[in-house]
Amino acid sequence: MKDVYAEFVSAVSESLSGAEQAPTGDALARRAHLSRFHFDRVISAAAGEPPAAFRRRLLLERAAYRLLAEDVGVLDIAIDAGYGSHEAFTRAFVRAYGMSPRAWRCASSRVFFLAAPSGVHFQPPAGLRLPARRKVRGMDVLVRMVEHHVWLTGELIERGARLDAAALDRPIVSSVEGIDDDTSIRYLLDRLVWQEEMWLASVEDRPFQVPECGRDVTTPIPELRSRHADAGSRFVALVNRLNDEGRFDESFVDTTCEPPRVFTYGGMVAHVLTFAAHRRCVLVGAFHSAGVTDLGFGDPMEFVAG
Repeated sequence: MKDVYAEFVSAVSESLSGAEQAPTGDALARRAHLSRFHFDRVISAAAGEPPAAFRRRLLLERAAYRLLAEDVGVLDIAIDAGYGSHEAFTRAFVRAYGMSPRAWRCASSRVFFLAAPSGVHFQPPAGLRLPARRKVRGMDVLVRMVEHHVWLTGELIERGARLDAAALDRPIVSSVEGIDDDTSIRYLLDRLVWQEEMWLASVEDRPFQVPECGRDVTTPIPELRSRHADAGSRFVALVNRLNDEGRFDESFVDTTCEPPRVFTYGGMVAHVLTFAAHRRCVLVGAFHSAGVTDLGFGDPMEFVAG
């Protein structure tokens, strides 16, 4: 049964990518050496929905994504999704998403995944996202590294409170290209905090306005302290929950991207730790230059071991 289902999913994926024309149910049944009746029963049992409903849902997910990502007319998207008219597509879309295609383009929530017993979803730009084959639990060290990151960010903010505005806003000069432009201590502290806020908003499907690169940052230290106390604790709680439930290999739609993108939770955590570690190291060096040396180099070794 698994082989029949895997072949069915593969055929649907190829048809979504445009690699070949979508095969009919009869053709898929013949390929599996089953009658159409038994083929539909096998797929329904494995996928939790009939084959036609499975493919129709994926086409709607692709249509919902295209409405957000492409400047294409609704009718063109409707026809590409297999609907013969704008009206038929709109009725199906409203049933699935609770709003019209035009309203969807302006909606604050842009998670285009629909409920699916199989866990199979459309993966931009033209593929399928399959469910995790197994539960993935990170080692405890991963959670400890996140806890260290959040702790150290708080300590860096407290060190920032010791400096005057001139020291906080003094440009950090580097002889090599970095990942941020026109940085200062205040700028990087702000970046560390809103990185936590952004990913929490993405996972929770809440709107988030990503700050423009190169903007002047004037955020007061008390505000950074307050925001980090909230966002940092919630980010640690999220990573602990993902670890306990073995969900690092599960995917989510990042609605803060334009257009929305699909990431795994594990990939998101790895991204946060990688880029945050770079910014923290730059900050530690900047604090040393400003005469604040009691954090050492921010090494997580003893923290993780403890």
